[in-house]
Amino acid sequence: MQASIKGSTMPVLEIVLDPGDHLVSDRGELSWMSANVRMTQTTGAAGGGLMGALKRVAGGGSLLLTHFEATGGPGFVAFGAKLPGHIVPLEIAQGQAYLVHRDGWVCGTGDVVASMAFQQSLGGALFGKEGFILQRLEGHGTAWIELGGEMVNYQLAEGQQLLVHPGHVGAFAETVQFQVTRVPGIVNRWAGGDGHWLVQLVGPGQVWLQSMPLAVLAQALGPYLGASDAVAGGVAGGVAGGSLGGILGDMLGR
Repeated sequence: MQASIKGSTMPVLEIVLDPGDHLVSDRGELSWMSANVRMTQTTGAAGGGLMGALKRVAGGGSLLLTHFEATGGPGFVAFGAKLPGHIVPLEIAQGQAYLVHRDGWVCGTGDVVASMAFQQSLGGALFGKEGFILQRLEGHGTAWIELGGEMVNYQLAEGQQLLVHPGHVGAFAETVQFQVTRVPGIVNRWAGGDGHWLVQLVGPGQVWLQSMPLAVLAQALGPYLGASDAVAGGVAGGVAGGSLGGILGDMLGR
């Protein structure tokens, strides 16, 4: 298996599969592929079967995963970025894990498992009714994640802290401790909206931050699309809900 990232502003991840290689992604992530790649839908036995699938849905993912395998010789699959930003590979060793923002996981080798790690309602419009969600990537192999806008990487030392707006959290190693905290002060809470919440990250471990989260972009575009603030803020959550409805409809023969 060979992976390359093409382009800059709107990058494309292209992965060459040799016979016997396995790749898995969330449903709907594929952009294009060679004709000899076989694509199947599965709940993902390695990811916990049906219960694992339901956890993925709760975390903003799909009920079904897409499995890719080359037949009759090498083939390739490609995944395009959803918005300007970066596609980043994460090498996952056995016993390691990374926590990634809800829209971040693109795909992974066959032994990579994605599940919901954390969910908390923040009581604001930016993240919709689902709230702040992190996915866990674990297993063994390579996972690719998407970060919106510019990417800033920190290697936190033991005990070193960062306070980050929840939307700008891209990914971090599971060795990094985290908690969602309120900004102190009545005025800050009254004036801050979603901004009165911060994620406290405590090292050791690596952290990736993103300058343009998908939810923030959706909220910024809302007024220009004629949407109310509430509708604009719920775009990201609505996409996940709409996808789940479509999947269940297909399964029930709608």
